[in-house]
Amino acid sequence: MKVIDTSIPDVKIIEPTVFADDRGFFFESFNQKTFEAAIGRSVSFVQDNHSRSMLGVLRGLHYQLEPHAQAKLVRVSIGAVFDVAVDIRRSSPTFGRWFGVELSAENKRQFWIPEGFAHGFVTLTEHAEFLYKTTNYYAPESDRGIKWDDPTIGVDWQGFSEPILSAKDSQQPLLSDAETFN
Repeated sequence: MKVIDTSIPDVKIIEPTVFADDRGFFFESFNQKTFEAAIGRSVSFVQDNHSRSMLGVLRGLHYQLEPHAQAKLVRVSIGAVFDVAVDIRRSSPTFGRWFGVELSAENKRQFWIPEGFAHGFVTLTEHAEFLYKTTNYYAPESDRGIKWDDPTIGVDWQGFSEPILSAKDSQQPLLSDAETFN
């Protein structure tokens, strides 16, 4: 496994070691001991989620506030997405900054998004299946979001200027009006 640091400390790209031959491939998608060594802290995942989205669907930017804040380890098993983490920790020197990475069935990359970050993705292929592990359970009372096209954040959604959004995502507040982390 290779861990790649990003321009935002604590957010990591994880590339598994893939063993491939003419029969197919094998890789270890998760190993608790190796993962914790890579991110430098202990975590417990409590929920796995799986979504399927069509080309141009944008989900996000989502997060949960304390006491139900979630960290996520995400990957794609079919297709490709452009995945984004936005730092929403007001005391952080990278508050309001984003980092994005393409995750695909082909590159098998994973993306570690700690608590205190909003998360979203846009589907780049005809469809994509997206898998994520979370460190806390979904809690509707703590569920929050930020407008996907907030100009102060300025995420480059890879040319998707009019993505397919849920009603909820189309009505999220700007970062300046959102409840965030200290």
